Formats: sequence, C-alpha cells, structure tokens
Amino acid sequence: MIRSLAVSAAAAALFATAAPAHGAPVLDVPPDKIAIELATVNGSGCPAGTTAVAVAPDNTAFTVTYSDYLARAGGGSDPTEYRKNCQLNLRVYVPQGFTYAIARADYRGYASLARGAYGQERASYYFQGMTQTTRKTHQLNGPYYDNWQASDVTEVAQLVWAPCGERRNFNINTELRVLPGTSSPGSTSFMTMDSTDASVSTKYHLAWRPCP
Repeated sequence: MIRSLAVSAAAAALFATAAPAHGAPVLDVPPDKIAIELATVNGSGCPAGTTAVAVAPDNTAFTVTYSDYLARAGGGSDPTEYRKNCQLNLRVYVPQGFTYAIARADYRGYASLARGAYGQERASYYFQGMTQTTRKTHQLNGPYYDNWQASDVTEVAQLVWAPCGERRNFNINTELRVLPGTSSPGSTSFMTMDSTDASVSTKYHLAWRPCP
C-alpha cells in the first residue's frame, strides 16, 4: 500500500552517485547548467495549459507540475473517467561531455477510495528511438482517504542512459486508474495527482556520468 512519506534527498543523492560509468564513478552534477523543455504534452490527465516543468538549481532533479489530473469511478461517474494518462516528451539540453539517467521518480496526490475500490499509479520511461523501457506500477486499496506518495527507484545496473553525442527526447508516460472493485454501487472513488493547492510536483532525480 502506498503511504504518504517524506522523500530523503540525501538518499536520492547517494543513489545517483553510486552507479558506475565505464568503470568510473558517477558525478554528482555536471559543472554547467542544464535546460529542459516540454516538447509535447498529450493525454486526458494533462489538458493544454495544466502542466509545467522546472529544473532544480543544483541540476540534481526536475519537477513536473500538474493541475488537472484526476481519475474517478463509481456513482454517477462517466465510464471513461476511470483512467487518465499523460505523455510528456521532453527536450533535455545537457552540458557537453555528459549524459544522464533517471535514478528515481517521486509522485504524490490525493485518493478517496471506498471500501473494495482500488487505484493505481503507473509510469514508464524511455528515450526516443530506444526499445529499452522502464515500467513501474503502484496500487492503493480502499478504504483510503488521504494523501498518497509513491517512488520509482531504478537499480544501478538497470539505469537507462541517454546516448552520448545524440539528441533524443525523453518520454514519460504516467497513468492513474480507479476501479470500483467490490465497492457499493452508489459510492464514488477518485484518485488525483495533485495537492490541496490544486497542483502537484512530480520530481525526477537525475544521475550523471561523463561520456567516454
């Protein structure tokens, strides 16, 4: 079960520096600034104008903010509302001589799930033109009426690195699903990727290494 937990920045930083790169240790961060742009945003969970991206000043992470990402099932809900998704296509500009991978992704939101209902948060990550894809799924079972948080941590040996010397966009596909399960027919359940101020920060922690 997903529970609301505080993220350990120190642990994430330690993880990011632990992966080998052609026998050499991963650097904490490159010396120059990176830039990330949203090339395209598509999906029922991120209508136009409801998603933004920001890079951490220390180059260790970037944040995606949503303001209209909600899945709902049961009661008088439209049958199509049980699943919402969002596909982000990102242009990542990295300092020359470096490449990166996503070491960890943190998600949070709010869930109101009746007894017998359940919700799922799913995510997959891949570089444009590459077949290697990382997929993660987290499930939350009702009854549950609280904030939630989930983290995807990629093992060192399974980090997917951007190809050196090539410009390939990075794709993030996320999905929320809510299913009524055995809950009473009149009950409504929902799950959001948002917070009390109608926005949520999904943080992606970067691991770095020098190109050979």
